[in-house]
Amino acid sequence: MNPVRYRILGTTQAIRPDGTPVAVGGARLRALLTVLALRAGRTVPAGLLVEEVWSGDPPADAPGALQALVGRLRRVLGAEAVASAEGGYRLAAGPDAVDLHRFERLTGDGLRALADGDPAKAAVVLDDGLALWRDPALADLPDRTSEAARWEARRLDAVRGRHTAALALGHGEQSLPELSALCGEHPLDEPLQALRLRALRAAGRTAEALVAYDGIRRLLADRLGSDPGPELRSVHTELLSSGDPSPAAEPASAPVRAPAPAPGNLRARLTSFVGREGDIEVIRADLAGARLVTLLGP
Repeated sequence: MNPVRYRILGTTQAIRPDGTPVAVGGARLRALLTVLALRAGRTVPAGLLVEEVWSGDPPADAPGALQALVGRLRRVLGAEAVASAEGGYRLAAGPDAVDLHRFERLTGDGLRALADGDPAKAAVVLDDGLALWRDPALADLPDRTSEAARWEARRLDAVRGRHTAALALGHGEQSLPELSALCGEHPLDEPLQALRLRALRAAGRTAEALVAYDGIRRLLADRLGSDPGPELRSVHTELLSSGDPSPAAEPASAPVRAPAPAPGNLRARLTSFVGREGDIEVIRADLAGARLVTLLGP
């Protein structure tokens, strides 16, 4: 296997074993290397190479143009770097020689560690994977929208996993700045929003988290016409049950006794709130974050 390593999580690069970059000049040459590196170790049909390198606008002599481009790439990387195969070409490198494939392996390992209850290992492995990103993925492919979007989504999976590990390790407050920025970029991403609410609670900012939940609920209703999903509702329940340590919250105190009923021949009602403890907590949370709360119904 060719010892050169390849980077396609950003501008396409080839890196020698000693860490020095190989000059891969020309947009088409970098596009060809990107397509081959995406499928490292596998034969890529010539037709697919032409389609992706020339972005659906091939030259008149497409096979000849591709052959000439492959020749240029071999001169840059070494004759053995790109192998001819039946009907196409293959980058002579294993998947782990390409940063994108290493990222995918590390992300899978990290998320499995998280699922297995080992957040410390997950944090280390996911950090290693995320450190491979330099710029948007596949920057040198002419038409990279759908493929790049798939890898950006995978990167977000890794980021969510990393912050989940941080919360499990008691580092929720340190995660808050990045989580807040990410929620600004992806306001409808409910798992990210749930992580931000948990981080706020971990930082002792429960009242702020309850206000933020209400904002998310209204955003989902306005944009999607939907209610928060099960994960966000579960976090909301956790917030209500955890109490509000901020000064704005109503302090725990002895229950207020109702005035003695006027004499009469009807049996006095014991209380009007039997079984309504959950509703009372919701009202308390609303009172902590709003100037006016209106109750309707009996």
